[in-house]
Amino acid sequence: MARVIVTGANRGIGLALTELYLANGWQVLATVRDPSSAEALIKLSEQEASGSLAIYELDVVNYQQVNALARTLADVPIDVIINNAGLYGPKGYGFGNCDVEAWREVMEVNAIAPAKLAEAFYRNLQLGEKKIFAALSSRVGSHTENTKGGGYIYRSSKAALNSVVKSLSNDLHADGIKTVALHPGWVKTEMGGPNALITAQESAIGLKSVIDNLTDNESGSFISYDGSKIPW
Repeated sequence: MARVIVTGANRGIGLALTELYLANGWQVLATVRDPSSAEALIKLSEQEASGSLAIYELDVVNYQQVNALARTLADVPIDVIINNAGLYGPKGYGFGNCDVEAWREVMEVNAIAPAKLAEAFYRNLQLGEKKIFAALSSRVGSHTENTKGGGYIYRSSKAALNSVVKSLSNDLHADGIKTVALHPGWVKTEMGGPNALITAQESAIGLKSVIDNLTDNESGSFISYDGSKIPW
């Protein structure tokens, strides 16, 4: 049975990805910061009589916790890792109004934590068959498409994440591990808001399709949920 790790799996895109992979016969290792409050995920687990869903407590910036989970899952083959956990940070932070502490927090969650996650579960990916590390980015992290300015905190964190994904593609190439930065679209979630264009389920379907069809030549790429390439 193919196996995937999904971080931030308790709601939104993470929950939709969890549901989709389960429906397609995968075993899902779902991580959340507070399992006791992940009601939808717990309900989903109760419905999975096959035991295909396992829920783990994980704060992606708690690196001791990350390493402890990696030890728990030692020698368990992982086909795909999807780092969905992310942080937007405060809104309305234009030029001259950037909260430095908030910036540090967003940068750690969105860029440093995914790199540490890749390090921690590198051995698991080596043991898997598909060997893909995917990280949810955002097209606002594209330098080319930044024509309006602003958004310093979130933009810079996703641009940094893209750089992490690109470096991982080079460093892990010899092990047959592919990496990809994924734009999920403007999604109707707590972060995306009610005016967004697509549902979490529509985003998840597109993201899974991109991951399923990722080629060696596309490793290190920046790809939208609809399969289109996004310029750096």
